[in-house]
Amino acid sequence: MKEYSILVLISLFFTFILDNTLKTRILKKPIFWLFMFIIFLFKFLVNGYLTGSGTVIYNPNFFIGVRIGSIPLEDFLFGFSMVSMSIIIWEYFKK
Repeated sequence: MKEYSILVLISLFFTFILDNTLKTRILKKPIFWLFMFIIFLFKFLVNGYLTGSGTVIYNPNFFIGVRIGSIPLEDFLFGFSMVSMSIIIWEYFKK
């Protein structure tokens, strides 16, 4: 079973629900996407090195097998949901 993939889909679902429920609308702001691009750039460099060098090895039984470079797609999506949820919650309580 692809547990990592399923957990990533659940976290993405809750990210979009949280943004709509709390009405922060973070996911609709262009500055957010610029911020995510910068984060993913550094994620690609660091995580790409770790997965490419064999320091971090993923069991293919737990993810769908799609990679961007040497990084599983799920890592990018999970990182997106964790960073997004943090910003959504921060913006909500900042009010």
